[in-house]
Amino acid sequence: MNNFQAILTQVRILLSSHQPSQVQALLDSLLKEELLSREYHCTLLHEPDSEALARKISLTLLEKGDLDLALLGWAQSGLQSPAAERGPGHSDHDGSSQCATMELGPLEGSYLELLNSDADPLCLYHIYDQMDLAGEEEIELYSEPDTDTINCDQFSRLLCDMEGDEETREAYANIAFPEELPADLKHWKPVPSSSSSLSCLNLPEGPIQFVPTVSTVPQGLWQISGTGTGVSSIFIYHGEVPQASQVPPPSGLTVHGLPTSPDRPGSTSPFAPSATDLPSMPEPALISRANVTEHKTSPTQRQAAGEVSNKLPKWPESVEQFYRSLQDTYRAEPTGPDGILMEVDLVQARLERSSSKSLERELATPDWAERQLAQGGLAEGLLAAKEHRRPRETQVIAMLGKAGQGKSYWAGAVSRAWACGRLPQYDFVFSVPCHCLNRPGDVYRLQDLLFSLGPRPLVAADEVFSHIVKRPDRILLILDAFEELEAQDGFLHSTCGPALAEPCSLRGLLAGLFQKKLLRGCTLLLTARPRGRLVQSLSKADALFELSGFSMEQAQAYVMRYFECSGMTEHQDRALALLRDRPFLLSHSHSPTLCQAVCQLSEALLELGEDAELPSTLTGLYVGLLGRAALNGPPGALAELAKLAWELGRRHQSTLQENQFPSADVRTWAMAKGLVQHPPGATESELAFPSFLLQCFLGALWLALSGEIKDKELPQYLALTPRKKRPYDNWLEGVPRFLTGLIFQPRARCLGALVGPSATAFTDRKQKVLARYLKRLQPGTLRARQLLELLHCAHEAEEAGIWQHVVQELPARLSFLGTRLTPPDAHVLGKALEAAGQDFALDLRSTGIDPSGLGSLVGLSCVTHFRAALSDTVALWESLRQHGETELLQAAEEKFTIEPFKAKSLKDVEDLGKLVQTQRTRSSSEDTAGELPAVRDLKKLEFALGPISGPQAFPKLVRILTAFSSLQHLDLDALSENKIGDEGVSQLSATFPQLKSLETLNLSQNSITDLGAYKLAEGLPSLAASLLRLSLYNNCICDMGAESLARVLPDMVSLRVMDVQYNKFTAAGAQQLAASLRKCPHVETLAMWTPTIPFSVQEHLQQQDSRISLR
Repeated sequence: MNNFQAILTQVRILLSSHQPSQVQALLDSLLKEELLSREYHCTLLHEPDSEALARKISLTLLEKGDLDLALLGWAQSGLQSPAAERGPGHSDHDGSSQCATMELGPLEGSYLELLNSDADPLCLYHIYDQMDLAGEEEIELYSEPDTDTINCDQFSRLLCDMEGDEETREAYANIAFPEELPADLKHWKPVPSSSSSLSCLNLPEGPIQFVPTVSTVPQGLWQISGTGTGVSSIFIYHGEVPQASQVPPPSGLTVHGLPTSPDRPGSTSPFAPSATDLPSMPEPALISRANVTEHKTSPTQRQAAGEVSNKLPKWPESVEQFYRSLQDTYRAEPTGPDGILMEVDLVQARLERSSSKSLERELATPDWAERQLAQGGLAEGLLAAKEHRRPRETQVIAMLGKAGQGKSYWAGAVSRAWACGRLPQYDFVFSVPCHCLNRPGDVYRLQDLLFSLGPRPLVAADEVFSHIVKRPDRILLILDAFEELEAQDGFLHSTCGPALAEPCSLRGLLAGLFQKKLLRGCTLLLTARPRGRLVQSLSKADALFELSGFSMEQAQAYVMRYFECSGMTEHQDRALALLRDRPFLLSHSHSPTLCQAVCQLSEALLELGEDAELPSTLTGLYVGLLGRAALNGPPGALAELAKLAWELGRRHQSTLQENQFPSADVRTWAMAKGLVQHPPGATESELAFPSFLLQCFLGALWLALSGEIKDKELPQYLALTPRKKRPYDNWLEGVPRFLTGLIFQPRARCLGALVGPSATAFTDRKQKVLARYLKRLQPGTLRARQLLELLHCAHEAEEAGIWQHVVQELPARLSFLGTRLTPPDAHVLGKALEAAGQDFALDLRSTGIDPSGLGSLVGLSCVTHFRAALSDTVALWESLRQHGETELLQAAEEKFTIEPFKAKSLKDVEDLGKLVQTQRTRSSSEDTAGELPAVRDLKKLEFALGPISGPQAFPKLVRILTAFSSLQHLDLDALSENKIGDEGVSQLSATFPQLKSLETLNLSQNSITDLGAYKLAEGLPSLAASLLRLSLYNNCICDMGAESLARVLPDMVSLRVMDVQYNKFTAAGAQQLAASLRKCPHVETLAMWTPTIPFSVQEHLQQQDSRISLR
């Protein structure tokens, strides 16, 4: 054990006085000498506890080697082991004298006690450094409870105290030079003040003592002979301590000066974060590498090294080359239409259960004003997410968006941002399309996932891979199109993952990543559609974002940019006019993929002539895009391609192999026309459809043409009504709309234009089946999502009978509560309401409808009432007021209603307050304006915030209650109890004189005591003429409170029902209430059963008055 303590002491010093890169070099030397296995070497590299690391290394040296071998490996790595770091008794290989070191004991108390201790201040500089510039968790170098530390700041303050205070100088002078100091020690001489002597001193044999001096001593380092003192020399230092990088290399046995980490000025901790951990630093300091070797620099280089001391440690040349090649790979900008950059909003998202009975999760739908945008774009969003990560834990960030929203383009933009230096928190970024991970075999390693499966295979040596995996927290791994892995969804629940070096299947690699066994601490960035089996597991992701798509203005700007990049600037205005003439396609242009498709068709039409016109449906859009390509292809080629698209969609896939085509001619034609293409990162034999919507259109085309699909099975593919047996999962979610369009639109300009009239033999029979099915549907019985889908199908069909049946069967009250309304949904809904010829009341709460969609629906004359989020409605009013749209503003104010209103959050109360404030501002600025109908007509108000938010929000509600002059029902009861207490009741009672219409007051479960009952009784006479029902169920009212209520009960001439059950009053209080009840013939029921009253007393009271209820 003594040998172990000796080795442990030396290893501690080695670890405490070197940078992380040097500690890594020591571990590498142990690995090279085969003292460590590769797995144990990786484990030690990620060991967060310095003391545990020192003990593990010491045990290894004790068992398999000695410290000399470790120091030899240290020297071979190019990092000279300082002689001062070697322990007592360790002789130099050159036979020179020993250098003593000491272990520091507890250092407590004042600076005087510090100087009286045996601690060497220079050792304090070497050993103790607790700075934490990266904001990560603090790691102590010594974990024993009996070890204290002092950092460099403390030592600097010590020197400042010595300089600044006369009494302190005298006290320290008495310590440094006591009167009883031997005469020999009073003969002191200065050490020559050369630059080398300030950091490297030739020392005599024996112990050495350093003493800091006072300002009266000339600046420099002074030596005192130690004859008769037991020490060979005493050195007294005054002045600035020079940096190690400013002195020439030592010769012979030396004591080094105070080294400064090239990563952190003044830091010597091997576990201190490097400059790469500091994302707030300027970009050049984060991406440059210091190409200066320790102790081998010229004076000019030394000066430059001091100026760039914040630069990163030097990487191996192979790593540098790989880093540059990776940047070049991702820096390339896409060309053509794919290179048009439009910044879209990045919205923070969350997943929630679709219903109380379902375990499936879907994207929550916030109101438009409630959306939380990721400020600063993708770079700042990733940086903010990284700052909140748990140390050494893999972070999962998911980007969700519907097909065609630009998720893959966004993933590429993240890679380019890193290559351009805008993501300095990551050293390496790897982007892998998930369709590349659907490969068989068990021979894949982690390096294959990083280097071989991306968009472009990368060449990397083993040294590069070993360097990368040592810092997983500096790695960003992007998995694009996460839904492509649904066939391998078992990896999320696998019981084990592979080791770092073990070959396995790609499924095993994914299991290791998501179970945090491979690259633990890295950042995983996923892009996925907001539906499917895999997305359900993303509810526990560290951060969720959603791509919102183009706004109306961005869509029009994209059209202009498209024709500018195509060299057709003369057609820009005409193309924009074509799009504006088709509001339905303009609403669909919020999807970047559809916006690009509209531009492509517009370009083709404008080349034909000036009388061009865009179609009015999505089906017509894709027929126009594929028409000429289909007619110029091999016979039956489009139908064969459509069959492939359908079969792949049934398997939830979008990629196919070249050998899956029926012939080489079909494959060549499809590739030449751009109907399939080689996706990034795929093998030469892999192909994919350029967009998901194109695959949906081709799948619908196969259903329309195929004779293999039975007629009676066709309606299931519309996915409008649920099926209990073998339900269709509707993965190709665009199929229902395209199918109805292909079946019902005129054959000459639809199916006939694609496959010719001879190939549509089965169409007539399918048309009859679908028409009969659609006309039997009752829109009023469908859920909101299915109703919207039915409206879209009817719109695509362009068949008058179907459209009239659907719109005329719409119920007068339409609720879309909790159902997301996209711009196309709002457009087709408005068109249906106009065609229905009746009045409607709409509930648009929690739909996420954008302001333009809300304004278009509200402005319809057939919409007489609407409900929407308070914040969205107030914002709409303000926008209309600013734009001078007085008529629409008046209509929006008159139609808006909040009846009944239930406040479930603090924001609901605040929004209600804004509505009241809007009315007050409106009334004060317009003499002729009356009350807002929403405020004036509110009759029922519920307050259910719970025990935490309830007491905080209730005073805000009380302040605005008097504005609701028609309020009849005030319900302050909640299942989780609001607990407004006596103070809340007192505030509420003060508003009773203004609540002239209040009929029902529910104060159940609010922690009301006798004091609250007394305050309530004082205010109740103001409601004597209106209040019909009063409930104080399950409170804390005792006999005194019951007496207060009994006293006021005869005055409540309109009261019919009073509930005081489950309170704390006894038989005395019950008798007082019963006696008061006899004076109130108008009261119909008094419910007052409570466990504190003997049952016999309650029965007796009930026998005396049957109006007393004990239920």
